[in-house]
Amino acid sequence: MNLIGKIIGNRYEILEEAGNGGMAEVFKAKDHVLNRYVAVKVLKDEYTTDSDFIKRFNTEAQSAAGLSHANIVSIYDVGFEEENNLYYIVMELVKGKTLKQIIKKDGIISWKWAVNIAMQIASALEEAHKNGIVHRDIKPHNIIITEDGVAKVTDFGIAKAVSNSTITAFGTTIGSVHYFSPEQAKGGITDAKSDLYSLGVVMYEMLTGKVPFDADTPVSVALKHMQEEADEPIKLNPDIPTAVNQIVVKAMRKDPSERYQSATEMLKDLAKALKDPDGDFVIIENKDGEYTRVMKAVDGKGKKEDKDNNDKKKKNFFKEHPKAKIALFILGLVLLFVLVFAITKIALDGGISKKVEIPNLVNKTIEEVEGELKSLNLKLEKTEAASPDVEEGKIISQTPEFKQGEKIKEGETIKVVVSKGPETSELPSFIGKKIEEVRELATELGIELVEEIKNNNTVEAGYVIAQDINEGTLVKSGDKVTVQISAGTAKTKVPYVIGMDEGTANATLVNANLKAKVTYVTDEEKENGKVISQSVVSGEEVAEGTEVEIKVNKFEENKKTVRLFLTKVPKVEDPSNTSTDNTVIITVIVNGKTTVNGKSSTIGKDYEDLGTITGTGIQKIEIKITKGSMTKTITDEINIDEYDENAECYVGAQ
Repeated sequence: MNLIGKIIGNRYEILEEAGNGGMAEVFKAKDHVLNRYVAVKVLKDEYTTDSDFIKRFNTEAQSAAGLSHANIVSIYDVGFEEENNLYYIVMELVKGKTLKQIIKKDGIISWKWAVNIAMQIASALEEAHKNGIVHRDIKPHNIIITEDGVAKVTDFGIAKAVSNSTITAFGTTIGSVHYFSPEQAKGGITDAKSDLYSLGVVMYEMLTGKVPFDADTPVSVALKHMQEEADEPIKLNPDIPTAVNQIVVKAMRKDPSERYQSATEMLKDLAKALKDPDGDFVIIENKDGEYTRVMKAVDGKGKKEDKDNNDKKKKNFFKEHPKAKIALFILGLVLLFVLVFAITKIALDGGISKKVEIPNLVNKTIEEVEGELKSLNLKLEKTEAASPDVEEGKIISQTPEFKQGEKIKEGETIKVVVSKGPETSELPSFIGKKIEEVRELATELGIELVEEIKNNNTVEAGYVIAQDINEGTLVKSGDKVTVQISAGTAKTKVPYVIGMDEGTANATLVNANLKAKVTYVTDEEKENGKVISQSVVSGEEVAEGTEVEIKVNKFEENKKTVRLFLTKVPKVEDPSNTSTDNTVIITVIVNGKTTVNGKSSTIGKDYEDLGTITGTGIQKIEIKITKGSMTKTITDEINIDEYDENAECYVGAQ
């Protein structure tokens, strides 16, 4: 069905196609109620009778509509139009390109920009996962990069709220094979860690310009996700910093327990990578509980053949230089003496200091760690700092950092940073300021700005007209503040209402956010009860609420009703029809309007009843008698004013 130019839901005018997916088509549309452009996703015709697809399509709206985040495409409305059997979702229209289009055009994306995009995607997933929603189809095609460089995750078409069952629906795998996790390929349990695997694949493609696994068939690609290890991205692009390479490797571990366990955890490592790109802080916990540090690959050396050659060279050297053996023996004695001397001195000085394992103090209170450090004979030094993420009174970080199995000497000091909680500040007034200035202020305060667009006839577009938290209120980093931004005076197009009856014309103007002023005129040459003029030309753009005067033709009519009879049904000859059947079909047209259509009669019948007609003055009558392919037409006219009410009137006399 061609939807271009149509209006669905009595408000969304479809303007052009914006994209085409597996389940649905996406169109750019105009919302005539809020006077803004939106994206409308419409379920394809072939799926509207499939209850499974409809359920999944509705799940997209229900899942995503509850999410409010700067990196998630907003859902405005969802509906079903019975007349055209359309299931649709109305979404935020995002201007920009998909990440896939950018990768195709640019190939490899710089590591800093790739990490920035990955952080925004991870932030969106963090919000979704907190609300019990797993996306299950993270791929570059579903990530739009706006003209301002903001990444927005879209298409929750196969997302599902985590409930009692998270097994892939109906035993089948859903998603894009190049990006889904090994557990999705197996058709098994999927959770938040599956999304993080897919994010790892997206990072891999941004950094190398290629997907980690490719093959001729989707099944072959799926098997590679389950069975093969991908080449580390740093092998394909040596410019990738070590820490960034490590993050991708950890995110793409086959075993979910060895990946990042949450989007928050991955976000922290991505932030560290921007500050310390070659840092060695990414750790993977294996099934046996041991930790493996993901290191940059090093070329292997010391093959057996090389070892044998070295041994042979040593033997030949000592044969050719016998004095070298004696020198080597003397050197060994000297080293032995030095070693014995050093051990003796250490013993005389009080021995070697005892070492203890570095404890993990992060997220503990000072009271909790003081006793622990005292028992390990370690000292404590603390400083305080504000933190939006760590609860007040708990430790944010420690130096030296906790690393499994690593030790320090007794008596050494561990420095800790204790959270003072989020920094608080007085909220300034945003009202009357440009939204660009307000965004900068919000960034400085660390607050999250929620923007709502609203038409306003008095405030210029782009300026803030209201805020939900009053000026002077204490806010802390991470708090949400909603501001309303003026879209200026709302405009609307004046519809064409001439020829409509008064009620229809009035409703049409109201639906266009206009006011109707009705005046009545009398013109017996024009149709009674209809609009004959409007004060504003149709198609003209005016401010919403503008008054449009319509003139309605209204006068009293002395109408009469008479019953019409055909005096005699005439004979109709059809040379092509040799049948003896005398049946004919009668059509009656009065004043250009059909009053009888398809009445069956018989040739020669006297006084065929043609029903009643109502009106005043001269009535022009046209009677068509049809048999087969032949039609005979009888025309006549009567002056209905000459007859009494309900009188019989005979036409077509031969």
